[in-house]
Amino acid sequence: MKKIFGNISGLRAPQIARLENLYDQRTPPEYLISDDMANAMCQLSAEIRRQIGVLVNRGGKVTSVIVGDYHGLVLPDTREYRIFPGRLKGIRCIHTHLKSEPLSNDDLTDLSLLRLDTMAALTLTPEGAPHEVFAAHILPSGHTTYQILPPFPANHLDTGCLEHILAIESELGRFTVAVDAASSKERVLLVSVSHQSRQQGADSMKELEELAISSGLHVVGAIFQHRRQMDARFLTGSGKLQEITLTAIEKGATLIIFDQELNPSQIRSITDQTDLKIIDRTQLILDIFAQRAQSREGKLQVELAQLKYLLPRLVVKNTAMSRLTGGIGGRGPGETRLEINRRRARERILRLEKSLEQVALQRRQQKARRRRQGLPVISIIGYTNAGKSTLLNTLTHSQVLAEQRLFATLDPSSRRLRFPRDVDVIITDTVGFIRDLPKDLQVAFRATLEELESADLLLHVIDISTPQCEAHIQSVETILEDLGLHHIPVLRVLNKMDAVSAEDMQISVNRYGGIPVCAQDNASLSPLVEAMSEIVSRQ
Repeated sequence: MKKIFGNISGLRAPQIARLENLYDQRTPPEYLISDDMANAMCQLSAEIRRQIGVLVNRGGKVTSVIVGDYHGLVLPDTREYRIFPGRLKGIRCIHTHLKSEPLSNDDLTDLSLLRLDTMAALTLTPEGAPHEVFAAHILPSGHTTYQILPPFPANHLDTGCLEHILAIESELGRFTVAVDAASSKERVLLVSVSHQSRQQGADSMKELEELAISSGLHVVGAIFQHRRQMDARFLTGSGKLQEITLTAIEKGATLIIFDQELNPSQIRSITDQTDLKIIDRTQLILDIFAQRAQSREGKLQVELAQLKYLLPRLVVKNTAMSRLTGGIGGRGPGETRLEINRRRARERILRLEKSLEQVALQRRQQKARRRRQGLPVISIIGYTNAGKSTLLNTLTHSQVLAEQRLFATLDPSSRRLRFPRDVDVIITDTVGFIRDLPKDLQVAFRATLEELESADLLLHVIDISTPQCEAHIQSVETILEDLGLHHIPVLRVLNKMDAVSAEDMQISVNRYGGIPVCAQDNASLSPLVEAMSEIVSRQ
């Protein structure tokens, strides 16, 4: 059966038959649309007073016939035509306009979002014959995503259509290669939708940008939307989502990252509206952790967190994959690919949890040996990129990886430190904390975070030079509260004293307490070592 998409209510059987006959007409490769098809569409459109459109592939075959209303029409789902970098959709849209008017904003938006080969509108004469053609096509680069062509007579449809489309796609491919050559990193657009103030939104967006850079991505732009209430379906409104997608296309982005966590329904709804890859802040953090994990334990923890995050998001976008059943109590001819993926994910989660139980057991044995040796344990905690690893290196003269980026180190490191009073302690650098630390990560890193439970002292390293200092302190203390570690003594270490003035440093000491240091300068650490030694000796 030849399906007619859109508004066919009220049409007579002969009119529907004429619409179905459009599927049987072919367009020569050099024509935008054949003369016969243009005449048939315009005559029927004038008769029913509704716009009529067709989607035509590069072979000249009509793949969809659409009926709208007087003002416009809605294109059917085109996800079966996948878009690849440097390529267009492979189909063009030609539809009628009942008034002598150019392409509408909706037409141009569909052209850009769907990456159509061409978008064209046929205007009508008073007698219902084709009059003029308004057309537009994608631009490979620039500040706009499309170019609107000058209108031309409808009796000049031999435009060298296929050759023109292939030339555009060839130029698009060269532009994509040039962008890739200029930067081997994936290009990403950042999006934040929040009820926070502009300043809070800017701070949050800055951190998201640092996370993206830490993950090896190239940030091409950022969009912040202030909303009193989040949209349950798209997080942002549908119109704003179109604007975001168009901006991403204009800037050559292939990935959009949302600062807020997207639930499975939102991910499905958003990806239904765009062919660009969509991830959220949690996925970005998980990706960073996956890159940084070096030890077997770290890799197990990250994989567990990824699977727990992914499992509820394993959804079907194609209704053809619905479960097949047959027979009483049977599973039918077999499980769908979706069900197999879910089952395997659950099985893998169980295996990982058992492996991590062994890791936890080994850690408890290590802690028992430390207790028998009577060595106090000092754990360094703090917001990511506050200088924890640098402090550990300077205190113990070790070479733990320390870089100026978020989550530069993931696996915990322990070193022995001797105080001036000939007292030895174990000092441990832990994974950095971050605002809204994903719950799946907290669960997966339970074995690592349990290291903090046996600590005799927590060194809370604070980057005193950042404007978000107070928010970072609050985030770390909230996580400590969630982990039930608030009973352990905490010594605040105000790091990067060399990056602020003496007056500002004194204000920070009065406000937050703690000991000012420069983690890179061993000479500045004497007051900190003395304070640590005194606290440990008292215990």
